[in-house]
Amino acid sequence: MSFLPLTITFLGTGTSSGVPMIACNCEVCVSSNPKDNRLRSSIMVQSATTTIVVDTTPDFRYQMLRQKVKNIDAILFTHPHKDHVAGLDDVKAFNYFNEKAINVYANQLTQKALKNEFYYVFAEHKYPGIPDINLIEITEETFMVGDIQITPIKVMHLHMPVLGFRFGNFTYITDANKIDDTEKQKIVGSQIMVVNALRHKKHLSHFTIDEATSLVEELKIPQAYFTHISHQLGLHDVINKTLNAQCALAYDGLQLNV
Repeated sequence: MSFLPLTITFLGTGTSSGVPMIACNCEVCVSSNPKDNRLRSSIMVQSATTTIVVDTTPDFRYQMLRQKVKNIDAILFTHPHKDHVAGLDDVKAFNYFNEKAINVYANQLTQKALKNEFYYVFAEHKYPGIPDINLIEITEETFMVGDIQITPIKVMHLHMPVLGFRFGNFTYITDANKIDDTEKQKIVGSQIMVVNALRHKKHLSHFTIDEATSLVEELKIPQAYFTHISHQLGLHDVINKTLNAQCALAYDGLQLNV
């Protein structure tokens, strides 16, 4: 099956605290290697005519400035945790310059959190200059944003359902520590997969790097990149040398052509 060519940009690859972490003096947090500096996890998916951002982190404004993004067509949310939604207010700049509302796709759980967190966006009487969004519910059904086909993948973040997304040959999963077999079948056949790999030590709601590697091998993914990385994982260049040939750590600014 042929898929639309896409460009994937990693806007951030860090965990909820980012890297460096405030007040930490570990070797990762004081590293001079730019690949050890990680904003909160997010990607941008682009075709020739459509631009989608997955999650608006607390770093969203800087991520957009750093990549010189002038327009987005939609935002997809994976789940309602603060490090994935906190930057939504900054879409108002796109509203102003592009003179259009932004389509925002989220499941019911995340919609509820957005309406609480950004109550003023959904108020009956709106204050001038607030974000202008169209909130659209995601189910488990495949849907289109512009010319990009998207298949939601339900994963578990301890007890919270989180949405991963498959875009053609590319699958993106963050904040997961369990994926049911039926959902794994949606990933099979991907040429590239991104999955969270928080650290070496077991975590209650995230895959470790060994668990992420095992998942890649189980699903027979030709190329995988790890994201949502904490400073506890270790130095980018050191850890990369220990990984299997088909695996690598993602880093902020990395672009993939799929």
